[in-house]
Amino acid sequence: MNVPSLLANLIVPLNLSVTLLVLAALLFMGRWRKSASLIAAAAIGWAVFWSLPTSSLWAGGLLEQRYPYVQAEQQPVEQAIVVLGGNTANNRDNWFEPYDRATAVSRTETALKLYEAGRAPLIIVSGAALDGGQSEAHMMAMALRGRGVPSWAIIQEGRSFTTRENAVYTAEVLRRLGIDRFLLVTSALHMPRAMGSFQKMGLAPIAAPSPPQIVVPEQPDFSFWEPDMRTLDASRSIVKEYLGLLVYWVRGWI
Repeated sequence: MNVPSLLANLIVPLNLSVTLLVLAALLFMGRWRKSASLIAAAAIGWAVFWSLPTSSLWAGGLLEQRYPYVQAEQQPVEQAIVVLGGNTANNRDNWFEPYDRATAVSRTETALKLYEAGRAPLIIVSGAALDGGQSEAHMMAMALRGRGVPSWAIIQEGRSFTTRENAVYTAEVLRRLGIDRFLLVTSALHMPRAMGSFQKMGLAPIAAPSPPQIVVPEQPDFSFWEPDMRTLDASRSIVKEYLGLLVYWVRGWI
């Protein structure tokens, strides 16, 4: 595991809390008991904060609401649809509920709805092979063809491993094709970083996010303030997105 991947995993709320608790235990054994107590309290507080639904609704909502979801039929007609590989919270319809394949909405599904609504005649799928197998672009292309999109209407960009590379390599494709107006599809949580990355390349994308996932579920017994393990686990996406925005800003990528 390289250093960026290690750091990305370390800042996951549960991982960071466990790491801090281990550090606190070591300090306690070394008789640095005051420091150990402070670090242990911080670790527990951090985990509890991100296990609360209200924390996700606040922090995640700030990102998801930057570019509000718009129904496919209400989006403008452009030259192409660009869809980025990846998923957020396994494409769950609702962040706080168990995964249900029947209600999950992938980025590919969002792009398909735009295509079927006649918003653009071309779909560009972007994403490399993260596990060394078939690229995300190839998998998305297969899914689109399986839903009736003709092969000639799909262009694959299979070199990009990051959002930055999505923008760099897709920009090459768009300029080669003479396309300057396009709809950009990704998850609502990821859209601010994606938009910033494409705009930094001198492009003018139109945000077409998948439906927001961090929303209050229709459960009568839903509690904003009750700690929940599913919420704690999913919160890694929010933390990583904020870290990604910070890193991209520092490096001049957005």
